[in-house]
Amino acid sequence: MKLIFKVDKQDIITDQIRPRWFIDLDWYRQNNRSFLALAQGCLCPECGQRLKEGEISAADLLTTIKDCCSKTPDFITGKLPILETIFRLFLANGNQPLDVEEMGRQLTDWCGGETSGTSAQVLPRLLESDQYYGLRQVPG
Repeated sequence: MKLIFKVDKQDIITDQIRPRWFIDLDWYRQNNRSFLALAQGCLCPECGQRLKEGEISAADLLTTIKDCCSKTPDFITGKLPILETIFRLFLANGNQPLDVEEMGRQLTDWCGGETSGTSAQVLPRLLESDQYYGLRQVPG
């Protein structure tokens, strides 16, 4: 017996392309917001003191947080609001784009297995409604 399945091209495309998310630095400019002010609040005390003395670029701030501040035990905890946690996850990753499945896995790891709010069904809704952190889909 020979089985024939009809596969629609749209089904193939949908299965293969997962939307990925990142912190859109242009969003801050377009909305008269300051990425630097928000991200500086995530610095560890040592980096906060060191970087207080001069101007810093977004790239330098991302590197500092990724290489130092994100290594502190309280950088991401289950006690933070979920969007703040997601924002910090992107800071810790150097703002590398992630799909919701990978984001959920990493958040679960960071928060010690606590999965509340990190499912692949919940995360897209939270991300799409963000009006504070500049979390956007990678243009495709």
